[in-house]
Amino acid sequence: MTTTDAMPAWRWCHFDDLSLRELHDILRARQQVFALEQNCVYLDVDGVDEQCFHLAAWRPGGREPLAYARVVPPGVKYAEASIGRVITTAAGRGQGLGRELVRRAVGHAAQIFPGHGLRISAQSYLEPFYGSFGFVIVGERYLEDGIPHTEMLLARPTSPT
Repeated sequence: MTTTDAMPAWRWCHFDDLSLRELHDILRARQQVFALEQNCVYLDVDGVDEQCFHLAAWRPGGREPLAYARVVPPGVKYAEASIGRVITTAAGRGQGLGRELVRRAVGHAAQIFPGHGLRISAQSYLEPFYGSFGFVIVGERYLEDGIPHTEMLLARPTSPT
């Protein structure tokens, strides 16, 4: 971060605890990254968000989240819990927020869903990144919305110390 940037404020909450403005800004950021930057057309608002916990890094006074992910409960998408819709917005890139986002998401998931693994559908080029957190490849690569993806599993997530 530059010296003029304040440290981001991290917010972790269930869907029902998001303000309307937070929800709007999160959905807008997801569209910016997935639809516009990655040129990918799909139904982002998939009916799963309401069941999820949401994690976002916000610049104090900012409207756009710098980084965001949702944690999906076990049994909703997979037998295990899941982390998805992982983004770092243009304003948050190059600051290590993606790594901090995943570290925090894994830790929160381990706390609220103890004993459950974490399964993700990762963009394939990010296999080494997720591998650095202990995720392992558990299937063949596949195309999802025209982008190569890989299913990965973290069998025993742990809470941050």
